[in-house]
Amino acid sequence: MLNDLVRPLPGMAGVDHVSLAQAGELDLGDLAELPRSLLVLAEGILRGPGSREQIRDGLAALKPETQGTAIPFQPGRALLQDFMGIPLMTDLASMRDALVARGADALLVQPRIPVDFVVDHSLVAAYAGRADARMLNRQFEMEHNAERFAFIKWCQKNFDGLRVIPPGRGIMHQVNLEWLASVVRTVDRPMMAPLAVPDTMIGTDSHTTMVNALGVLGWGVGGLEAEAAILGMPSDMARPKVVGVRIEGRLAPGVTATDMVLHLTQMLRRLDVVGAFVEFHGPGVSALPVADRATIANMAPEFGATCAYFPIDAGTLSYLALTGRDSRHIDLVEAYARAQGLWQDSDGGSAPAFDENHVFHLDAVEPSLAGPVRPQDRVSLPQVPASFERRMAEIGVAAPTKPHGGIDHGAVVIAAITSCTNTSNPAVMIAAGLLARNAVARGLRAKPWVKTSLSPGSRIVTDYLDEAGLTPALEALGFHNIGYGCATCNGNSGALPPAVAEEVRSRDLCVAAVLSGNRNFEGRIHPQVKAAYLASPPLVVAYAITGTMHVDLSSEPLGIDPQGKPVMLADVWPSEDEIAAAVHRHVRANLFHGAYDSRIESTRAWEALATPPGPQFPWDPASTFIGPSPFVTESSGAPGRGSDMTGLRPLLVLGHSITTDHISPNGAIRPDCPAGQHLIASGVEPGKLGNYGARRGNPAVCLRGMFDNRLLENHLVPGQRGNKTRVAGDEDLLPVFDAAQRHRARGTGCVIVAGRNYGAGSSRDWAAKGVALLGVRAVLAQSFERIHASNLVGMGILPLLLPDGLEAASLDVQAEDSFDLDVDLHALAMDMPVPVTLRRRDTVQQFTARLLARTEADIALLEGGGLLPTLLDQLCRNDR
Repeated sequence: MLNDLVRPLPGMAGVDHVSLAQAGELDLGDLAELPRSLLVLAEGILRGPGSREQIRDGLAALKPETQGTAIPFQPGRALLQDFMGIPLMTDLASMRDALVARGADALLVQPRIPVDFVVDHSLVAAYAGRADARMLNRQFEMEHNAERFAFIKWCQKNFDGLRVIPPGRGIMHQVNLEWLASVVRTVDRPMMAPLAVPDTMIGTDSHTTMVNALGVLGWGVGGLEAEAAILGMPSDMARPKVVGVRIEGRLAPGVTATDMVLHLTQMLRRLDVVGAFVEFHGPGVSALPVADRATIANMAPEFGATCAYFPIDAGTLSYLALTGRDSRHIDLVEAYARAQGLWQDSDGGSAPAFDENHVFHLDAVEPSLAGPVRPQDRVSLPQVPASFERRMAEIGVAAPTKPHGGIDHGAVVIAAITSCTNTSNPAVMIAAGLLARNAVARGLRAKPWVKTSLSPGSRIVTDYLDEAGLTPALEALGFHNIGYGCATCNGNSGALPPAVAEEVRSRDLCVAAVLSGNRNFEGRIHPQVKAAYLASPPLVVAYAITGTMHVDLSSEPLGIDPQGKPVMLADVWPSEDEIAAAVHRHVRANLFHGAYDSRIESTRAWEALATPPGPQFPWDPASTFIGPSPFVTESSGAPGRGSDMTGLRPLLVLGHSITTDHISPNGAIRPDCPAGQHLIASGVEPGKLGNYGARRGNPAVCLRGMFDNRLLENHLVPGQRGNKTRVAGDEDLLPVFDAAQRHRARGTGCVIVAGRNYGAGSSRDWAAKGVALLGVRAVLAQSFERIHASNLVGMGILPLLLPDGLEAASLDVQAEDSFDLDVDLHALAMDMPVPVTLRRRDTVQQFTARLLARTEADIALLEGGGLLPTLLDQLCRNDR
């Protein structure tokens, strides 16, 4: 750190800061016009190690003309959840074993930054629509995850700086927003005043960006990137494009924050902000409470951005006060933000120098849903029935006449108020409760075939709904609290009622889910649900009442009351004044104080868990939940890990928008799939296979679950969907795992060919880990989602961009074809061209792909065989 930049923080006696304003005076470059998000990175560069010349070079890399130049970034903390956190921790625990085997000290593997592990993804809506649902689901969660939770508790005891928030306390992003995030923190220094620094972070869930609403710079990373950051490995990132979005106007009455974010997601996805920093500014920001900003920031992965950053302003301070932060800390946040240029006044002030500038008009937003399979596919209420009919046609279902009762095509079988995206926003939750109250008063009820559930992101939601007297009405419609965690939104929707499930199965119905979440990819919400729509909480309640996607809620009745009168949506929709008054009256600071006291870090059930002693975890070979990582040894066991990149066979040929839900093990484990068969052979009862998320700590299960998605389309098997592919010379269709085993037996490496946006969705590290174990050496795609491309690099797999104008589909790759990649794995370079020869039976096609490696660190990982071998070597060197 350059000590001559350290100055007292104006307005905060006894606190220093690294002054960005002083950098220009010391010939380190003028930072005044940088976007606020880049100012945070600049502060980290000034505070980091290195000579004056290195710091000057780092600051220069923030300028637009140096886009693509590496920028050092060391996050201040990390946030994990159990779906992605457990594989990460099994890697770290396995690294301890590997170090001991090499004669090194196991305790070298320790976090170098604070780590919060929130156990929030294990909640399953096994019970719903009943008063005891939360209690029963809690018991179900603890019983079915005892091994996993015992492992997490062992990690809590054996890794320094790891704090665990046990199950039942809330969703990681909402807990982060309401409690963990400091916005500005202080670092103690011997014999000197503490140093104020910005709160920065990374998380193993892509929706980590929700905290951007507070002016905290952070984003989701893959588990591999998180491991590197946690172990203190320096991280270089390419200078991102920074897209400014000026917000103007105000939302119209009857329009929710959810509607707003669905419009923004559609707009920004069309603008192609993939990998960019999106930064919001302008006078309209002041009109948005932090809860609304958080709804936007949460959805950054859905529009493809790395982050969705908001300035710090008076609204930020109000939110910090509301959520129980003390007054001195709030003063610190304001003083630091003003001193460093991170503050925005209510008029918006002058805009920083963005790489792109766009305007979003709040008054143009209308009530909407998004679906039926992608969050960026916004549809206004009148368009919903037509969008569902298009989905039926897409999957080969003839459009029926509109049903007048009973379950049929288009039936809503799941209506879930779920996910941190919206349950963190009191206005939309209160609106849902008021709509429920009004609907119940008119005699309306949810349709009997709809599985209804409410899974809040924190205890505060329950408290203010109770205080407002809205819980009884929600429960009258079946929206009983099923527990505090991420449930339906991540696929933990539980089984449909048996009669409904059988009706859907026997008649092969195309049914739908409506949820207040952020993801609705194919096969994600429930294996029997072929269409899913994202909606605001009040609209989720409305669709539970109407029970079908074939109704236009803007012009047709929501239902018929006991007197035979039609009830329109407008008849039960609460007014803006009523919503605002209820929020003001019932959402108070004392609720947050009560929820986030010391008890949040433990529960009686958590304390009762027994954990093994010792710094090395005693793996149980018979466990079907937790197993040692295969990625920390010298070789992953995949075929052809040497330098030969010729004769590679296509394992899969895929289309556009293939998500990590298509790729990685996700959702319920079926008895007839490779993972299910493996578990049954291991002694697990067919009815207790559970889901992949719960078994993501077991590599053998996860490997067999790769590409196990019933709606996957693989062009090697045209006209069919599901976990199927072909192998050259074989006539039979095989699950992807079995096909990979045949390639392995022949000593053949593989490639995957895909279209645009390959790897979109959650930052599932198994989407890259499993691909590596399947023997895939390279993925050739038209474009990649940022996190997944990084994860591929972290596993030593080449992400190769097809040349502009070359469509993956136009290659017409067959199972008998092979690929030769003219590349020396020991002489790679950033963005280097890679000649590709596609050999067919009678012809040869040649083209040049481009290696998607953006930094020297990427090159080092690819040449070193991936992140984990590189980290192990580094730790061993440090022990000598």
